[in-house]
Amino acid sequence: MSKADPDSSAARAQGNAQQWWTLGAVCGATFMLLVDITIVQVALPTIQRKLHASFADLQWVISAYAVSLAALLLTHGSLADRFGRKRVFMWGVTVFSASSLACGLSTTSAILIGARAVQGVGGAAMFATGLALIGQEFRGPERGTALALWGATVGGAVAIGPLIGGALTSAFGWQWIFYVNVPVGILTLAIAGWRMANVRDPEARRLDWLGLVTFSGSLFFLVFALTRGNDDGWSSRPIVAFFAAALLLMIAFVAVEHVQRRPMFDLSLFRKPAFVGVSVGTFAIGAGMFAMFPYLTLYLQNDLGLSPLQGGVRLLPLTLLTFVVPLATRSAVARTAPGLVLGVGLGISACGLALMDLVDASSTWVVLLPGFLVAGLGIGLANPAIARIALGVVPPERSGMASGINNTFRLAGVATGVSALGAVFQQRLATSLVPAFGHRSGAVAQAVAAGGVGTAARLPVSAGSGVVAARHAFVAGTEGILVIGAVTVLAGALFAGFVRGRDFHQHTMPVGATLEAELASG
Repeated sequence: MSKADPDSSAARAQGNAQQWWTLGAVCGATFMLLVDITIVQVALPTIQRKLHASFADLQWVISAYAVSLAALLLTHGSLADRFGRKRVFMWGVTVFSASSLACGLSTTSAILIGARAVQGVGGAAMFATGLALIGQEFRGPERGTALALWGATVGGAVAIGPLIGGALTSAFGWQWIFYVNVPVGILTLAIAGWRMANVRDPEARRLDWLGLVTFSGSLFFLVFALTRGNDDGWSSRPIVAFFAAALLLMIAFVAVEHVQRRPMFDLSLFRKPAFVGVSVGTFAIGAGMFAMFPYLTLYLQNDLGLSPLQGGVRLLPLTLLTFVVPLATRSAVARTAPGLVLGVGLGISACGLALMDLVDASSTWVVLLPGFLVAGLGIGLANPAIARIALGVVPPERSGMASGINNTFRLAGVATGVSALGAVFQQRLATSLVPAFGHRSGAVAQAVAAGGVGTAARLPVSAGSGVVAARHAFVAGTEGILVIGAVTVLAGALFAGFVRGRDFHQHTMPVGATLEAELASG
């Protein structure tokens, strides 16, 4: 009987250890990245009070992060191909952790917004390389186990983010929602430097700098115009110029990508109606549903007077369902046409937003509960379907590009939605406050939008009448954006009809890639 080679056994053991250490580092980074999206939303009212931030500042705290993520996601994917996934991953963790510390140390809203933008740069590097690192280390059944653990991290981070944010903000202060990232980042860097392998693509070429500049510039000018429109006037020269710049840069981006030999954003994918359908659906759920979360938080805390922890607990029915539903429905969904699942999921999400619109000035948070439950069910169905479609309708060799484009649409939808919904919210507030405050309604609307209905008690009118007027106006603004969110998500559901079974590469798409994408989105 032959004896096992001790050197060979030791090498295999070392390789297996490296696999799981890599998975641990990726899961740690993923947890930071995703928790930081939901955790910050719960702390927004506290940040406003402590830093005396305006309503536009609160919008930028979310949008600056989302714009950086959306603009740089595909670029960091290209950097990882050229310089190696480990290097780009470690760069991302370093930037994210350092900027998290800067966020916590911020003494003004401007500093916080700048630090959040840098945080998005690091987050894009982590997001672009996480799944690729798992893919390079795991094969066969072990890959399924690794992806399941990573998927549990994704779902858990999204589900408990509001609760963690509320608990940290209530117990220690808003700064700790950022400080908590620092030790996690240091541990992740230590593991990555010690155990990860640096794999790169020897065929990688130069970066698509023109594509990066034109796309990120267009998205920035669009978000900036939407955020400043109420204050500067929608027909004012600066706002018109910003919208024009956004349009021209997007046209330039399309032209640049058409002539690039290796574009970061392959526009030829949109020749397939199914890819158009899933891209619009992804943008719609980002702009109509996920962009609504900050305003739901403002309603719970600034209008209903709940603490950050109480507000985070109230959001749990929605966020937990986004984690539970994909697990509970996986086998049934696998036997159903993905386009149908996507359409139904988005339609149910739109119904959830419509149910939330039942709020009025005398409501408690309980009136939102049916809408939270329905929306959570819809998101739980839509997210995995989005991933299956985005990868399933392209050849396997283009799955990385397709997944990157899909995530870019999601994040661009969040950034655009936060700004657009905020503009409508503030306008509805101002209109509703005219009877009580006359020509001062615009300034009052800004104060109430940022600081809540309690700010009306300090204004030069009867405290009681001011608060009552502000409460009715706040609810009117919330109702308005809930309607817009529902219509936006419903439009995405209609575009899901573009997805047809014949568009799928059923016999060539690797199972592992499909699973990766499902977990990434759900």
